[in-house]
Amino acid sequence: MNRPAKLRGIAVHDAGGDAPPVLCLHGIGSSGSGFGALSRLLAGRLRLIAWDAPGYAASDDPPGAPGTDGYADAAAGVLDDLGIARASVLGTSWGGVIATRFALRHPDRLDALVLADSTRGSGTAPAKAAAMRARAAELAERGPAEFARARAPRLLSPGASPADVARVAEAMAAAIRLPGYGHAAESMAATDHGDAFARITAPTLVLVGEHDAVCPPAESRLIAASVPGARYAEIPGAGHLAHQERPEAFAGAVRDFLLPRSPAVPRSDAEENPS
Repeated sequence: MNRPAKLRGIAVHDAGGDAPPVLCLHGIGSSGSGFGALSRLLAGRLRLIAWDAPGYAASDDPPGAPGTDGYADAAAGVLDDLGIARASVLGTSWGGVIATRFALRHPDRLDALVLADSTRGSGTAPAKAAAMRARAAELAERGPAEFARARAPRLLSPGASPADVARVAEAMAAAIRLPGYGHAAESMAATDHGDAFARITAPTLVLVGEHDAVCPPAESRLIAASVPGARYAEIPGAGHLAHQERPEAFAGAVRDFLLPRSPAVPRSDAEENPS
């Protein structure tokens, strides 16, 4: 993806071009650069726009905790700054929680929704919420590098190489810091979208890695069953970071879902390039 530009303090990686726009929202331990492989695979077909969330990587720290509403509104603000009236939104993990809230607060801005390796939020159970809130103190105690090394192995499939795990840890350590990570964890802890998915009206695809141990397929199946008309698919051989571990399969699923829905891309064009 292109080098990020700052839009009102938010770093935005924009593939550019005239293809249909897709706003990409990363997970709690990642950044916009995590969508690099996906952007390259979809170049010329879809315009991927990926932010570094407020308080992450190259983005400025927010003045206070945004909350899930604040993150969703900030994502809409990125579209405003780019002059984009409507877009598809792809959210992974925590980014999927923000994308869900975007769909609820800004339905008129949304062409389609992709929720990948995501969750209803950590507010579905007190123990989950407490564990999520405890992460900020753990990051403060361990520091980004040690914190990332401890978490990285669970983000990939059991067969992932040590080199791949090390790359994930390095990318995480470069992306996270306080207070941004703590704000993100608090937003997750305070969110339970269990009853809200039924209000989503946009066409929705729910994707999950076959071996996701963080937000397992059972969670994604529950989400898919709750969103009217949603499609569900698993990415074979992938863990929680399915879009990074199996980018070709992930890109194919996203392309085949989004392109036929876009007025900017003829249906025949999408059908000539099946996954």
